[in-house]
Amino acid sequence: MTDVVYAYPWDIVGDPRAPARLRSLGVDSVALAATYHATRAATPLHPAHRLVDARHAACYVPVREEAWKEARLVPATPSGWMASADPFGEAAAALRAEGLSVHAWTVLTHNALLGSADPDLVVVNAFGEPYPYALCPAFQEVRDYCHTLVREIVELGEPDGLILEACGALGFRHAGLHEKTDGADWSPVQIALLSLCFCRACRTRYESAGLDVSELASRVRAGVDGASGSAPGSVEDALGDLAQAVRDLRTGLARELRDPLTARIRSARPGMPLALHADADPWATGSFATVSTGDGAVDADLLVGNCWNAPEADMAGLRALRRLAERHRPDEPHRTGARVRIGAYALALPPRPADGAALSRLADGYRAAGADEIHWYHGGLVSATRLKAIGQAVRG
Repeated sequence: MTDVVYAYPWDIVGDPRAPARLRSLGVDSVALAATYHATRAATPLHPAHRLVDARHAACYVPVREEAWKEARLVPATPSGWMASADPFGEAAAALRAEGLSVHAWTVLTHNALLGSADPDLVVVNAFGEPYPYALCPAFQEVRDYCHTLVREIVELGEPDGLILEACGALGFRHAGLHEKTDGADWSPVQIALLSLCFCRACRTRYESAGLDVSELASRVRAGVDGASGSAPGSVEDALGDLAQAVRDLRTGLARELRDPLTARIRSARPGMPLALHADADPWATGSFATVSTGDGAVDADLLVGNCWNAPEADMAGLRALRRLAERHRPDEPHRTGARVRIGAYALALPPRPADGAALSRLADGYRAAGADEIHWYHGGLVSATRLKAIGQAVRG
């Protein structure tokens, strides 16, 4: 059984004890952020600071001018919260010196800095409201940005593996601002409807598929505004006879971003493990993008499911992901001859208890639901007590 712990470069840089602390958990690998959105992160065990205020999305490998000179979207570097010229490389070297492999944790379309600067390239809901944190991959400029970003991380970071997050369109959730929306009592279906995109590029895609965009937007708005007693029971109920076409366009868009990206990764680094933060739900948006496809074809070695919710829901999600992975290219073997593995992205922060036995039971449940790996979030944000609990769970 394999376990992975997640960390930021600032958890490692400046703390010579951090690599050994993570190694002592019993893990073999660290998922190290190579690019990440804005965050305010606690660092309770770091000798030099207790808080890192990463004020905007940033790339933690060097941003080479020659690689980005023709690009409209260019990632920012950390401005003020890290002094290193290559935070990812410095942290990765320290982790490898401790015998840990380093997987580049790469966030793609979640970038409020770029979305705010280029508002015509972001997701727009059916009410005409943009989501500035969500770059829409229906735009070629966004896909080009993702391709260049991954190429640079692979070439400059030289990771032992790659973990892609937000490899698709983000939706209503995961904005990054102080969230004040729970009181609206929108159901999961209504959140999914609020996540459907009506940006210029997506409207063109709908029209090209023969859809009446005004009618589609009207049905989405009606589903969102339905009272709790009359809210639609599913996205399909809300969209009616338009649902299948919209579903196919959504899953097709995810593939348009994912498949060329993974092909380039395979070409650049044959044999390097590739993981996707993924969801089997065709209507899924956010960090865990849909990997639902008509033929089940997903070129990845590992699909990591989100396990931050009620354990019962998480386990159902893992089982769905396992069923999808088992359909992977049924007429040909996986490129390594092995099946696609499943990972559980397990929360070790509140409201989970800082208790090793409780986390062990949780992990056992995920494994029983089909998880081959447990990905622990997070090795730098936690107290010494929580870190000890993660170690107890990893060691069983």
